[in-house]
Amino acid sequence: MEEKKLYNAVQKTITLADGRQIMIETGKLAKQADGSVVVKMGDTMLLGTVVAAKDAKEGTDFMPLQVEYKEKFASCGRFPGGFMKREGKASDAEVLVARLIDRALRPLFPADYHAEVFVTVNLISADKDIQPDALAGLAASAALAVSDIPFGGPISEVRVARIGGEFVINPNSSQMDDADLDIMVGGTIDNILMVEGEMKEVSEEVMLNAIKFAHEEIKKQCAVQIELSKELGKDVKRTYCHETNDEELRQTVIKELYDKAYAIATSGTTKHERTDAFDALEAEFASRYSEEELVEKAPLIHKYYHDDVVKKAMRNMILDEGKRLDGRRTDEIRPIWCEVGYLPGAHGSAIFTRGETQSLTTVTLGTKLDEKMIDEVLVQGSEKFVLHYNFPPFSTGEARPARGVSRREIGHGHLAWRALKPMIPTGEEMPYALRVVSDILESNGSSSMATVCAGTLALMDAGVKIKKPVSGIAMGLISDSATGRWAVLSDILGDEDHLGDMDFKVTGTRDGITATQMDIKVDGLSYEVLAKALEQARVGRMYILGKLTECIAEPRADYRPFVPRIVQITIPKDFIGAVIGPGGKVIQDIQKTTNTTITITENDEAGVVDIFGVDKAALDGALERIKAIVAVPEVGEVYDGKIKSIVSFGAFVEILPGKEALLHISEIDYKRFETMEETGLHEGDMIKVKLIGVDAKTNKYKLSHKALLPKPEGWVERERKPREGSKPHGDRREPRRK
Repeated sequence: MEEKKLYNAVQKTITLADGRQIMIETGKLAKQADGSVVVKMGDTMLLGTVVAAKDAKEGTDFMPLQVEYKEKFASCGRFPGGFMKREGKASDAEVLVARLIDRALRPLFPADYHAEVFVTVNLISADKDIQPDALAGLAASAALAVSDIPFGGPISEVRVARIGGEFVINPNSSQMDDADLDIMVGGTIDNILMVEGEMKEVSEEVMLNAIKFAHEEIKKQCAVQIELSKELGKDVKRTYCHETNDEELRQTVIKELYDKAYAIATSGTTKHERTDAFDALEAEFASRYSEEELVEKAPLIHKYYHDDVVKKAMRNMILDEGKRLDGRRTDEIRPIWCEVGYLPGAHGSAIFTRGETQSLTTVTLGTKLDEKMIDEVLVQGSEKFVLHYNFPPFSTGEARPARGVSRREIGHGHLAWRALKPMIPTGEEMPYALRVVSDILESNGSSSMATVCAGTLALMDAGVKIKKPVSGIAMGLISDSATGRWAVLSDILGDEDHLGDMDFKVTGTRDGITATQMDIKVDGLSYEVLAKALEQARVGRMYILGKLTECIAEPRADYRPFVPRIVQITIPKDFIGAVIGPGGKVIQDIQKTTNTTITITENDEAGVVDIFGVDKAALDGALERIKAIVAVPEVGEVYDGKIKSIVSFGAFVEILPGKEALLHISEIDYKRFETMEETGLHEGDMIKVKLIGVDAKTNKYKLSHKALLPKPEGWVERERKPREGSKPHGDRREPRRK
């Protein structure tokens, strides 16, 4: 009897340019999901699943997509930290990968599809040299490709890095130390959808070429998914009906409200004035219907008014007149004002205001103990520089409670962190841990870029010797596929982001780009448009940099008086134990008596000691004690020693902290003593001694007090007789017997 096969796995292979392979397998795991795949590269395996509700919930008029990315600690043979010893809340790193997937998938679901969709990608096996985030987008898209869920993909995401001047797709972790460009690119077989990453001051041309290079690989990965979908018969998707439309009502809304909305759009009013005017126009139109009629018609009126009136009025105004909602030209930056040192109690602070967007940013300097500890599946260690971005509801005038840190806040903060990170000094130049916090007090577009600008100002105000100032700008796009017209917008408003086709954030110094984030909502965006956006962004960045340096041209010469100070010294590796002491007694005593905080980091060659003190006196006191511990006694040097113990043949004297040496009874004075009682020395007495030698066999130090005394008149050094039975120096071998 033939054994029945319990599953039917189908596999496809993607071969990268360097010969490495990515395998996609379906039909083996998680078969009750609408779609599931395993994506494998080396020993790294990702399980991607997708499940969609059969129908949309009543009243839903948006795409309720939820994306989760989770790294399992068992994937690389590790226990989770914490008391519970299980995976819990998503880490910042997991949230950031989930956002990368979400931003590429979301624009491709049909506009009228409103069923809940849950995409989950789990790292189930990890290869420490393969970066799983570069495969997560592929896993999510492949799961959709083998399902019957309506989706305009497939998509894929790849990492492209420039190493040694050459672009590399999905490089290994070990290669990244030498990269000067690291970006994630997501796209379909035809278009780029998403870009995010960091760079070490590269040019706009380099970045554009990197995107093009990535897209060639994306095309190959999308083609394999299309092939897989057809092979499984999943190229035909489920039917659905999640919207009921009233074309007559749509045309009435357009006819009666478009011109009025266009007039509001061109009035050049503020955000809230404009919003109130738009809302009043909609309310006026809706008032002609009874409450019973509005139960059915109100959602449709709102939808048609937003999509076919307000959105089109704003877009046409820009394309027809080159005029924006606030009256600016397409390449014009909003008015900027900034101020440093606004908060007297902070180590560094700045206000950056651009139009109706405002960031109040602070900088705090701390010790090594304040560094962010990282305990992720594939990454462990610490981070000296952290940046937190807060977006409270009042910044947009919303009356709602703040409910913890959102994914958006994590994402925007990470982008700003990436922008500033290459300019933060390292090593001895920056012994402090750094925390930058941006609180958005007003928001009308580009708040993450305001964070970058305010962060630059606050760091310089704190006296942090950043390498170069960094500015950021958000670019937008309005396009019309029917006519081929398009316009790139500098420094976009919130409405221009919401109603436009692109949100392209670029940060950098005068010498190049440091970070970017781009989301595109329209098909067929040409590289000509991207090149125009990058060049316009460069001009805008330079203008904003000028405003920043007008406020503060360079970092302050010194930290503020109340900033605790850090001194960093390097000690021989062998002395680390002596500084710490048994059970930490020595270092704890130094910290307690000098009111300092001391940390020691061991590297391959030495120990790095950071001393953190409230003032110079405290630092000097701790520094003196540590230097004394690591000091090496030198023959011929004179020391003020303390007698630690008395023995019959002499005294043990502490000449340096933790270093004792013997003062023999014969080296106390020119006078001969028979007993130590005759010397008059006691434990605790201070005595000046000279280091006269080191025993070659025992490596013990020999001291003399006598050597510091004047020789008595007529003193003759006694000749030392050889010990009885000892042989003369030279060849002591017995003569060979014949």
